[in-house]
Amino acid sequence: MRLSALTAPLAAFLLVGFALPLAWMFSLAVRDAEVPRALPRTLVALQGWHAAQPVPAPAFTALATDIVEARAAGTLADAARRLNYAVNGVRSTLMRAAREAGAAPAGTVFDAAFFAAADPALASPAFFAAVQQAAGPVSAFYLLAAVDLQRGADGGITRAPAEERVYLDVLGRTLALSAAVTVLCLALGFPVAVLLTQVEGRAAAWLMALVMLPFWTSLLVRTAAWVVLLQREGLINSLLLKLGLVAEPLALVYNRTGVLVAMTHVLLPFMILPVYAVLKDIPPNYMRAASSLGAPPLAAFWRVYLPLAAPGVAGGALMVFILALGYYITPALVGGGGDQMLSYFIARYTTETGNWGLAAALGLVLLAATYALYALAQRVSGGRALRLG
Repeated sequence: MRLSALTAPLAAFLLVGFALPLAWMFSLAVRDAEVPRALPRTLVALQGWHAAQPVPAPAFTALATDIVEARAAGTLADAARRLNYAVNGVRSTLMRAAREAGAAPAGTVFDAAFFAAADPALASPAFFAAVQQAAGPVSAFYLLAAVDLQRGADGGITRAPAEERVYLDVLGRTLALSAAVTVLCLALGFPVAVLLTQVEGRAAAWLMALVMLPFWTSLLVRTAAWVVLLQREGLINSLLLKLGLVAEPLALVYNRTGVLVAMTHVLLPFMILPVYAVLKDIPPNYMRAASSLGAPPLAAFWRVYLPLAAPGVAGGALMVFILALGYYITPALVGGGGDQMLSYFIARYTTETGNWGLAAALGLVLLAATYALYALAQRVSGGRALRLG
């Protein structure tokens, strides 16, 4: 009971500050309540209707009544925005149709011609099919969009048009960039971790201080510093020109090169520390024993040292890869338009366009990919990556 009392504040903090907001955010990926809240009569009029059939006349009358009342209640804007995701361009015209319907004289017939005058799309079966599919309260609309799929007018799931298929490419780019940064961190960090196990005293302390140095500076400052260093007139290009290694400045920033350099610099300590934690516990006499038994240095490293270091490598690679998956600031500052990762789109939809449903769906896709790779690392490392990562 005493232990439970001591851990209760932390558990409550994690529940209130992490678990519940995360659950609420991900619920937006399947929540679809805007249209039924604003257009209840229209949904009733569309019951039993299929997109291959002509739109029933009562649906137009119900739509006119709904949009007038929803505009007065302030719920039409959200419904119009939701329908605009499915039928591009109907947001403004639906709001205009609501104003015209509200100002129409008594006895006005609200039919297909009335809505076609505002926008032919509002009188089309595709629009009413979109209304019908948004009947909620939950749907897979945003989840399908996050993997470049859509539900057709007939209700079947198909691939999105070619010009709208972006998210699977972005997810692949995110995974590829994260994997490349992980490989670079491993190639640079493993020798440093080995060196840390070989030195002692003040040399070891200074070397560890250099490893920890990036943690003493904010991520934004480190990224901005790389922009200064890598630009055409920056220190690196100036040095290369003075040494005669290049004839003209290299394009090192606002492209994939800048993203890889900056992200590797930021994440390198997260590779070195887990690897070092495992390497320092490997007895040196193992390698000497392998040599005394006739194993060449490379064979001894490959068959003795590296298998013992595998848990640290798996933990460091897992930590770097997962952290890289969620990077936003570094690619946004030093990368180009074709180097943005999935987190950029999540941030864009939450802060600029207000499409929280798609942002939550993209976050859910990224989380699913992260957990899938985490489970794979756990399986490969025999469960030891969890303790190190």
